Amino acid sequence: MSASIHLATPDDAVKLLPMIEAFHAEDGVKSDVEGRAAAIAPLLEGSPHGALWLIGPRAAPVGYIAITFGWSLASGGLDGTIDEFFIRETVRGRGVGTEVLIALMSELEAGGVTALHLEVADGNDRAARIYKRIGFKTREKYRVMSWVPGSGR
Repeated sequence: MSASIHLATPDDAVKLLPMIEAFHAEDGVKSDVEGRAAAIAPLLEGSPHGALWLIGPRAAPVGYIAITFGWSLASGGLDGTIDEFFIRETVRGRGVGTEVLIALMSELEAGGVTALHLEVADGNDRAARIYKRIGFKTREKYRVMSWVPGSGR
């Protein structure tokens, strides 16, 4: 299986949306089709805030990865966060994810990204081992915290 990646465009929404729905269902994310479509539209249209890549053959992708961009004083500039990373269950365990990350990390570095971040769910030791093997490190003394508007204080 080729771990090729292709920057997604508006024409790819029809391929992406079912995979995003599957990822959200698997990860327990509450979303609806209209919300998912609205969330990806700016990224597919070239927003500087992030991008989506299809994984595998463009005509029949086996997954996707979403990277969002920010700015970090600590890392010295443009940084990225892996917001979502999904590979169809039937393709997992074949090294595709590792190949995708290594290729994308090189591409992002060449584009000026100074750091790439991700979250790993507690208990997902397999993913954590893969990420560590390719160079991701746990940031000691830090924990991820989030505030979502409308969720109360």
